[in-house]
Amino acid sequence: MLDEAERGTRGSLIRAGAAVAIGVALALACLPLGVYPKLACAVLDAGCPPGSPAGDLPRVTRLTALQAAQSGAYVALGDSYSSGEGVYDLDREPVNEGADRCHRATGSYVPLVAKTYRFGGGTAFYACSGATTRQLLAGQHGQPPQISRVGPGASLVTLSIGGNDAGFTKVLTGCIVKLPWSSACVDQETAVNRRIDELRTSVLRVLRELRVRAPQARVIVLGYPRPFPQDPVDTVDNLSAADQRWLNGVTRRLNDTVGSVVKDFDRTIAAFGAPGSAEYVDAYEAFSGHEVGQPAPYLNGLAMEVGELRVNARSYHPTGDGYRRFAELIIKQIADGPGRPLNNLQLSQPTAG
Repeated sequence: MLDEAERGTRGSLIRAGAAVAIGVALALACLPLGVYPKLACAVLDAGCPPGSPAGDLPRVTRLTALQAAQSGAYVALGDSYSSGEGVYDLDREPVNEGADRCHRATGSYVPLVAKTYRFGGGTAFYACSGATTRQLLAGQHGQPPQISRVGPGASLVTLSIGGNDAGFTKVLTGCIVKLPWSSACVDQETAVNRRIDELRTSVLRVLRELRVRAPQARVIVLGYPRPFPQDPVDTVDNLSAADQRWLNGVTRRLNDTVGSVVKDFDRTIAAFGAPGSAEYVDAYEAFSGHEVGQPAPYLNGLAMEVGELRVNARSYHPTGDGYRRFAELIIKQIADGPGRPLNNLQLSQPTAG
């Protein structure tokens, strides 16, 4: 028979062992650090605040996709398709510091998303026109790296990236400024395909860095729209129908490459039962019926600076209607989630009986 002192000692050891086991399990589930003192209080019956019933554990609930997105800060990163390059000329005041260099515009999809949902940590908008994956990590125009704007309090990150790595602007320019009968456009295919293949490594690097900085966040990567009709018949901006079909194909390959990296990364997150997600929104068909050359395009066509013979940066970037369409896609994705249960958990305090 155990005497009372021995029984008390054994009970303490059992409770301590239980606390350790629960702590390890929750650590694997990536719960916030603040959970552990509360569990120690409940399991060990030590250091509990007045009124807390001994042995009553906090309740853990799984967040919905929308709850997870709204639980912290929304941080918007990316290139010109996210910054709002296509409508920047319409803005009278920069959105925030450095916006005049990065061409961040109020007409981008980001402010529309921020108005639709209430984010517990507010919204930070730092997409920058011309950004490559390297510049997103290292900075551009003397501004801090976009990635540095993301912290552990971020619950949602959106971005578009990869088009500048693939040299899409240079490719498009090479297609436009050519002799009408030349093959200068499609002759770029080998170099373009090489740059797109290299994106697998650089996009993965971005996703990993975002994961380290904001392990609870949903990361939504937006693809690029098809710039020309699926079956073009007329020449547009010195681009023959064959050129337009080739550029559509380049966009498709770019989207497929980025999308496959994002989807593979999310499968890894899910396999480990970790919180957060990596989600890809394929925007390739998003502007169908409104491509360049159509009566009501969602993309600006070729815009020249009068008297300077210079191509305006808004060329082949979304119009106001285009960014509103992007907003619709992102807003829907936020509500729908990644197509699987999230492992984002919330701790609620027990109520006194």
